[in-house]
Amino acid sequence: MEYFLELFFSGLTRGSIYALLALGYTMVYGIIALINFAHGEIYMIGAFTALIAASVLALLGISGLSLLILAGVIAVIYAASYGYTVEKIAYKPLRDAPRLSPLISAIGMSIFLQNYVLLAQTSDFVSFPQLIPDFAFMEGFRSFMQPSDLVIISTTAVMMVLLTTFIKFTKIGKAMRATAQDKTMAMLLGVNVDRVISVTFITGSALAAVGGILISSHVGQINFYIGFIAGLKAFTAAVLGGIGSIPGAVLGAMILGCTESFAAGYISSDYEDVFAFGLLVLILIFRPTGLLGKKISEKV
Repeated sequence: MEYFLELFFSGLTRGSIYALLALGYTMVYGIIALINFAHGEIYMIGAFTALIAASVLALLGISGLSLLILAGVIAVIYAASYGYTVEKIAYKPLRDAPRLSPLISAIGMSIFLQNYVLLAQTSDFVSFPQLIPDFAFMEGFRSFMQPSDLVIISTTAVMMVLLTTFIKFTKIGKAMRATAQDKTMAMLLGVNVDRVISVTFITGSALAAVGGILISSHVGQINFYIGFIAGLKAFTAAVLGGIGSIPGAVLGAMILGCTESFAAGYISSDYEDVFAFGLLVLILIFRPTGLLGKKISEKV
């Protein structure tokens, strides 16, 4: 039973990280029907920024939870600015271009950011400090759950609540929903669509940075390539749940994370990707729009 619980919470931890990334994919797609393949690199840049910030703050004598929070805030702001810049440089000029053009631009931006960090840092794995503190009350749960698992799952849950509140009850959140439903009509009603799109990229990038910081501290190492793998898995989760659906992105991420965890635990870690992508193929065969996705008619 303990082994089952260990795999279950490991799956929730993976799923939580995928969810933070998948939300960025699904929000951008819901607003402008674009797959932002550079999103995984924002996740990686957020993690590297947190590593640099934590190193500097540690030299200043800051430690413990304060170190995690301050390094996290710096990394989130920096990653959000990257997301904003990428949208302005790589996507905004191609907003009215054929769909293939922004897709190629996204792939190009992903490759550029990977190599930029490779040249600025190193191709080797770098040790990432354990920023997540230990909790004495978890002494009885250590056989199947670590403090970092609890922090990752709890943080993701809080982020989901904040994001839902932001989209449902704020003025910009309502503008985002209006733009996603009908961009032309939203513009006619006075919605600043450019600002909505920028806020969407900033929000998604901030969530990705949080995920990058948490998983890097959980694993204890980082390199320039982690964004590509995580981004691919998160994109899979978004498609699995229904691209464009925020609840679908979270559901797809949790299913994907648990599938990988149980496949690795009961069969072999060599086959976790096989089961994950095999599940995606089955879902797309029997439900092409994803688990919670809705069929959208093309307007002509």
